[in-house]
Amino acid sequence: MKIFGVKVEEGIEGKDGKPSVGPVIRNLLAEHEFPPIDPKLCTSWNMFKASVEKYPENKMLGCREFTDGRWGAYNWKTYKQVYDEVLSTGSAIRAHGIEPGSRVGVYGSNCPQWIVAMEACSAHSLICVPLYDTLGAGAINYILDHAEIDIVFVQDKKVKELLSSECTHAQRLKVIVCFTSMGDEEKEKAASFGVKSYSWDDFLDMGTKNPTELSLPQPFNICTIMYTSGTSGEPKGVILTHENITTCIIGVDLFLEQFEDKMTVDDVYISFLPLAHILDRMIEEYFFHKGACVGYFHGDINALADDMMELKPTFLAGVPRVLERIREGMKVSSFYEYFEEQLWKQVILHTSCHAGVVKAIEELNPVRRTVFDTLYNRKLHWMKQGYKHKDASPLSDLLAFRKVKNRLGGRVRLIVSGGAPLSIEVEEFLRVTSCAFVVQGYGLTETVGLATLGFPDEMCTMGTVGAAFVYSELRLEEVPEMGYDPLGEPPRGEICVRGKTAFAGYYKNPELTREALIDGWFHTGDIGEMLPNGVLKIIDRRKNLIKLSQGEYVAVEYLEKVYSIAPIVEDIWVYGDGLKSKLVAVVVPHEENTKKWAYQNGYKGSYSELCSLSQFQEFVILELKSTAERNKLRGFEFIKGVFLESEPFEFQKDLVTPTLKKRRDRLLKCYKVNIDDLYQN
Repeated sequence: MKIFGVKVEEGIEGKDGKPSVGPVIRNLLAEHEFPPIDPKLCTSWNMFKASVEKYPENKMLGCREFTDGRWGAYNWKTYKQVYDEVLSTGSAIRAHGIEPGSRVGVYGSNCPQWIVAMEACSAHSLICVPLYDTLGAGAINYILDHAEIDIVFVQDKKVKELLSSECTHAQRLKVIVCFTSMGDEEKEKAASFGVKSYSWDDFLDMGTKNPTELSLPQPFNICTIMYTSGTSGEPKGVILTHENITTCIIGVDLFLEQFEDKMTVDDVYISFLPLAHILDRMIEEYFFHKGACVGYFHGDINALADDMMELKPTFLAGVPRVLERIREGMKVSSFYEYFEEQLWKQVILHTSCHAGVVKAIEELNPVRRTVFDTLYNRKLHWMKQGYKHKDASPLSDLLAFRKVKNRLGGRVRLIVSGGAPLSIEVEEFLRVTSCAFVVQGYGLTETVGLATLGFPDEMCTMGTVGAAFVYSELRLEEVPEMGYDPLGEPPRGEICVRGKTAFAGYYKNPELTREALIDGWFHTGDIGEMLPNGVLKIIDRRKNLIKLSQGEYVAVEYLEKVYSIAPIVEDIWVYGDGLKSKLVAVVVPHEENTKKWAYQNGYKGSYSELCSLSQFQEFVILELKSTAERNKLRGFEFIKGVFLESEPFEFQKDLVTPTLKKRRDRLLKCYKVNIDDLYQN
């Protein structure tokens, strides 16, 4: 058995009211100690400056121009051009009396200006505070006040929201800088608050004319306060230091050095996940460190495929439901291509779809199904024998699987899954058909996005999130109310993380910091299982545990994952009232399968009309029951009533986080009447 993690401390049996804890696990690269950090690369600014000096003429940031009513080619800025803009931006900030240690907000979609503002903060020991582009004015208002932000860089489309009557704390700002330019009405409104406003070009011009010496940060200085939207309550400000950020980047470098395939300056990343989210932020920071380039999507996630065909990225990262949309809108011309299209739509990082994929394969005519199975199993066999994905079956790639790669621009060689665990069936399918490395990782904002990282071409790690990151230590802690024991067989418990990438605390919230950081260990709230080969598997979520009236505990997030396997389910939110003995759910049905059911059963109407049919509701309940029985759920884990919602949760304001995790308190508020009706009936 190949080992990926090493035990550096033994587990401890619980006593005196303290829970048991499992062994401390490290990455093999850190068995005896964490690797030393290069003192020349100990701050975000040092890293950026080193890249500018090494790769001044390399392409760094790219975006598409909109001309003659259409999106054109990518226009690029070199590292030297970005550096010059950063110097001008930093000087202009300081010219307004903004001193080192002040908080600077950045509010808008991913774009080159976002990065320039971020790097300008690092150059002058300012604290960058990302504002989630997908959050409403309420959360933005809270962060402006809580972080005491002095200046905001904002996208033109977001200026009105920033200056709206709901966003009262915008009046405390000193300066607003638009990524492009502001309208006269918006300028007047800002002026009425006593806030100075600038277009991007005017602000750069001011900085160029008023150069200011840099005020360089130290490793222990705060680099960013990144607010996590959370699944309940107000956003939490996660404090990340320069050392946190640079340690993570160096750790990725050391990790990748183990493998034959290296990252090069020719690699291209397509950025569409929010830059205000730690995953995209750290990927971009790493690309800058390597002298590679980042191209930004033009803002419409539904047209992302067009951006990918134009950019031809080599690296793709995303959360499950966002990546699924990449394939929406693709046109196909033959039945075989249609089959491939549907397969990809259902598969790519979407844990609920495997049953639908299997069904699609079964519906192929016998010849095509045999061809597909033969090509798939041939490649899978050789991959399991230890062959790399690109060497396992070139014939299979040539005849079928290269078409998937071509629809992603033709050059993708690495796909990273984050935000939610993949089922082992889906991960296997992706590894075989994508013609790219497929890895999972696990982490939170509090761990700078990485606590574990998967291994490419290691089939024995499928279904896991990999081994401990280079600068992290992992251990599991007992959760007695859920029956998880880190010293049992298998070892299971709450995942706790310690190390050089662990955050410094929550901004202005010492009580929450004490709850999350105990004896140096960050308690993630996620439940994991440590496998014998030293890799981690995510199996549950502690905070989503509810207790029904009969005293039984239910892990609703786990149940949602199970029920999502049903082909009729596109998305599901499971709810249980502590005063009731039964579970109910709000289900977003799979639209295509809903219409198929209607056709087969003689019903007509729109998708939304079908969702209101009592006959269809009964069918959905039966499908959920069948899924529960197949997965051997206990009786109290069966769904007894459903409300069918035709509009996906992510299309409704504030029901999910920007990384598409469910906000359960807001879902309950939104569907309370429906939930009450279900329990009453």
